[in-house]
Amino acid sequence: MTRIATRTRPELSFEALVRAGLAALAALIFIMAIGLVSPAHAQDAANAVAAAAAAAPAAEAAPAAAKLVATLPDKVVDKADITWMMLSTLLVLLMIVPGLALFYGGLVRAKNMLSMLMQVSTVMVIGMVAWMLWGYSLAFTSGGEIDSFVGGFDRLFLNGAGLDADGNPVLVATFSTGVYIPELVFVVFQMTFAAITAALVLGGVAERMKFAAVVVFAVLWPLLSYYPMAHMVWWWPGPDGLAAASAQGDSFTTGLIWSFGALDFAGGTVVHINAGIAALVGCIILGARSGYRNEPMPPHSLVMTFIGAGLLWVGWFGFNAGSNLESNYYAVLAMANTFIATAAAGLSWVLYEWVTRKRPSMLGLASGIVAGLVAVTPAAGFAGPMGALILGLVVSPACIFFCSVVKSALKYDDSLDAFGIHGIGGIIGAIGTGIVVSPALGGAGIVDYTKCFDEAGKILAVCPAYPYDMAAQVIAQAKGVLVTVAWSGVASAIVFFIIKYTIGLKASVDDQEEGLDIAEHGERAYHL
Repeated sequence: MTRIATRTRPELSFEALVRAGLAALAALIFIMAIGLVSPAHAQDAANAVAAAAAAAPAAEAAPAAAKLVATLPDKVVDKADITWMMLSTLLVLLMIVPGLALFYGGLVRAKNMLSMLMQVSTVMVIGMVAWMLWGYSLAFTSGGEIDSFVGGFDRLFLNGAGLDADGNPVLVATFSTGVYIPELVFVVFQMTFAAITAALVLGGVAERMKFAAVVVFAVLWPLLSYYPMAHMVWWWPGPDGLAAASAQGDSFTTGLIWSFGALDFAGGTVVHINAGIAALVGCIILGARSGYRNEPMPPHSLVMTFIGAGLLWVGWFGFNAGSNLESNYYAVLAMANTFIATAAAGLSWVLYEWVTRKRPSMLGLASGIVAGLVAVTPAAGFAGPMGALILGLVVSPACIFFCSVVKSALKYDDSLDAFGIHGIGGIIGAIGTGIVVSPALGGAGIVDYTKCFDEAGKILAVCPAYPYDMAAQVIAQAKGVLVTVAWSGVASAIVFFIIKYTIGLKASVDDQEEGLDIAEHGERAYHL
């Protein structure tokens, strides 16, 4: 995260198309791995950090005497920052249970309500345990020779993430020079992100995926997709480390997408595009629900969905504003944008339905709210309020098009529109961030950490702004989106095929007809 400143058988032909697409995506990842869009070429994205990384070898060739010795600021830990991060972590937990569980649960048929609650909750708890054991280390430590793609094992089992030898908390950097928070609060905050991302995928495979397959998915998918994506987008040296390396002409490494100069404040790529693409791949490999397109499958409780949407919105403030890692103006900006973009998207979805269908729906309003939350996530701390408003107004019509026209034409069963909302909304938000960050449009601009030192090498308290170039920034955002779609598509296909050809993915037709509540869990959500 860069910091801001001041189908005769149509379904078979479609499957063949998907297979060809996955092969192309695999080829793309291979090309990237050999360096076509590697960090060494990141100056094409025209961002300060990438440019500094490319220039580092030349700086190292300079005489040793000409090198500055950077003076790092004292590490400051503010109790308000710690308190805000603890509260934000709890808010993101609220997003998952009961928020997402109720939102998805209300959208399925009554015979699958309990199953959906179980799946979301089980994916969450597995995700939390795996994060503590290995996930955090793979996402937020150095990966050595493959550091552009994934981390290493320095924090396996959270080794060294608590107290140091002197009994003091181990600290991690925020986005301001000299400002730090305890590493453990960062660990648990990011843990909730890992947990909800895998749970979001369930919306694309709802009402037909075996519980055992869900459990295996919860372990394998983050390993191949989430942890690497989090590392590629959010791994960097921190403000002090980056500024010091730049001052001294030292080399440094970042995640691949970070090196492009792509902006992602709270997870547009890592969470939403990643989960949306996985949901699309999963629903295609799994196949449609029994009776899909031949019998009605309406949501059984829009009341539950409404409650879930409200809890998602409340919890999203922790998701977005918490991603600032500090309790300062940028957390306030992220909070304001999370209000305005969400309201605008809810309104535009309602107006679109009212004009085109003559009846605005509760389902539409709830869907619009979520679409707005998705779109503003990568831009939360970068856009100005009016930029957030535009993102919200634009995202709903685009999501409606994919949730209705595209899904109907291609006949894939994205049960709860996880791809149509999270995937498409995330893409719009990620690319749009490159526009709304513009100071001329009210955005906050981009900080140039590579110039955040004076002539003596002292790290500055306030870093200068980087000259904004809209075309270059939008290209950087598009490159980040492309890598995310490619990586998630291939990784998700691998995981779903492994499960399909081992324990099996799909519940039997009889189990689907009976309902997964009874067939898989021996319980019912309702006794009427």
